[in-house]
Amino acid sequence: MRVSLRDVAERAGVSIKTVSNVVNNYPHVTPAMRARVQAALDELGYRPNLTARHLRKGRTGIIALAVPELGNPYFAELAGAVIDAATEHEFTVLLDHTRGEREQEILVTRGFRGGVIDGLILSPLALEAEDLEGRSDDVPLVLLGEREYGLPFDHIAIDNVAAARCAVRHLLGRGRTRIAYLGVRTDSVNRPAHLRLGGWRAELTAAGVPAPDSLVVPVGGWDRDDGARAMAELLDSGVRPDAVFAFNDLIAIGAMRVLHERGLRVPWDVAVVGFDDIAEGRFGAVTLTTVSPDKQAIAKMAVASLLRSLSGREEPGGRELTAKFELVERESTLGRR
Repeated sequence: MRVSLRDVAERAGVSIKTVSNVVNNYPHVTPAMRARVQAALDELGYRPNLTARHLRKGRTGIIALAVPELGNPYFAELAGAVIDAATEHEFTVLLDHTRGEREQEILVTRGFRGGVIDGLILSPLALEAEDLEGRSDDVPLVLLGEREYGLPFDHIAIDNVAAARCAVRHLLGRGRTRIAYLGVRTDSVNRPAHLRLGGWRAELTAAGVPAPDSLVVPVGGWDRDDGARAMAELLDSGVRPDAVFAFNDLIAIGAMRVLHERGLRVPWDVAVVGFDDIAEGRFGAVTLTTVSPDKQAIAKMAVASLLRSLSGREEPGGRELTAKFELVERESTLGRR
């Protein structure tokens, strides 16, 4: 049987209003009274009715997170971070899987969850700016990832160009000069692969190192098998890099498998850097050097942005919020210690 505020009030010998003040952490309760009520709450095992609390505010207590692929470890880890951040504010997270398809991304932004969610956090891949122009759904929207829209919705990302330059600078510092880039996509110039490619090219150019197109390998997707195919294609073309910078860790892991099969040692023959810092990269036979976005910060910023919109304050959206990143150096560029 659910414990009510009345049950707690009777146990503590106080009014229901006093119990409510303690549960809602209102300041105008004396320390002695707060301790008395808290003891009764703990003794009875009281749990607040979050649904009722949200409904009193005209909310459902649910926010949605829509990502391209839940099977991708980066998005799975990001989803966990968003759930943790939302839980701190007593919100539940509904997960949507868009498969990176434009039609599905449009659908989630146009209120198909109408009446169910209080806000939407979306990490788009194929969505175009015109798909969001004139959006009529009044559910607050926050965008994640590296696509740049210039629209009145808060956008949270890391600096992809700076992150890519950091990765390439590390490889240059290890004496590598034929650094391949695996992971460019040819279907949209706004996708993050192009920002990372731009960082790759900019850092090589700044260092006076050639950045020929022969070292850039396109992919059809961003999974392990895509990395394996791209690495095999590069080697089969007769181009022999001494380092690889991959769009993400999955591509890097696929590339390392092919390097192993071709008898090339990582990092001695070919050094490899990934991007995302997924858990899998920490446990391979050769651990993976990678760019590590601050996923917890991204999640907290996204949830805070939604709460800002839900607060009722008339504040303009469209802020560009940047999370930090770091380069985590491991065996794929340093060798075993």
